[in-house]
Amino acid sequence: MSILRSVDPDGTKYFFEDDGTLTVKNSQDVEPILKKNKRMYNDGDGYSASKDLKRVASIPTLILTLWAKEYNGSNNWFGLPADERKKILKRKLNSNEFRYFRTASGNL
Repeated sequence: MSILRSVDPDGTKYFFEDDGTLTVKNSQDVEPILKKNKRMYNDGDGYSASKDLKRVASIPTLILTLWAKEYNGSNNWFGLPADERKKILKRKLNSNEFRYFRTASGNL
């Protein structure tokens, strides 16, 4: 039987297990982010008024954590080298599987 130890403000829950281990459970409601992404995708080309910047995606933080874990077993996205983060983002966001994180058309 799991015993809830604590809950962080971000919703992360910590449980003590019968075998003495600690289980960390994260969750995030991504539905509002996906709805906003869809609206943004259909609203213009993604460029700022000056055309200096282009928005391309809005990715829930929990997803970045999962992608980091896939890459090297650590859940620290910002602990990954910048060039590796760019490669991961390019591969993931150019695939159809993660198209709902995109906020503008085109490829990275």
